[in-house]
Amino acid sequence: MEHNQHKHYTQEINITPQLMERINELISHYPEGKQKSALLPVLHEVQDAHDNWLSIELQNKVAEILSIKPIEVYEVVTFYTMFNQRPIGKYMFEFCQTSPCCQRGVEDLMDYTCEKLGVKVGQPTPDMMFEVRGVECLGACGYAPMMQLGDFFQEHLTKEKIDQLIDDCKAGKITLHDK
Repeated sequence: MEHNQHKHYTQEINITPQLMERINELISHYPEGKQKSALLPVLHEVQDAHDNWLSIELQNKVAEILSIKPIEVYEVVTFYTMFNQRPIGKYMFEFCQTSPCCQRGVEDLMDYTCEKLGVKVGQPTPDMMFEVRGVECLGACGYAPMMQLGDFFQEHLTKEKIDQLIDDCKAGKITLHDK
């Protein structure tokens, strides 16, 4: 199943009272009239509360909450790779693809992981459990090759470590978030 990034995906918008309270708390960190400054942390909170992706409708809702134009939200969501514009695999293996990791074999590990999962880079598994993505520097060059899985770095990667991570994800042993 190929995923076309231009396809329109829909999702249920669920801005709970607890989420709205958190959004308002984030907005309160900025001067009055400067609520746009809260955009990045608000997008993170909203994405976390919506299966780790942001539909156009959800981006519009964020714009409404922050009293900004929808295009101001779209510009940020399309620029940063940490914001997802479509449903993604639950376990996103984000491999660093900059020079230190490439010199230490990250591209072979990405190919290995894709082959093991039966997918291409940027394509979730049919069960939406896994996805492999190449990203820019994650700032852990001394631990190459490395990747991020949820909020956590996986360092000094080998095929054996990849196999163990996949098995641990399937067994529900992997924590994705620091919260």
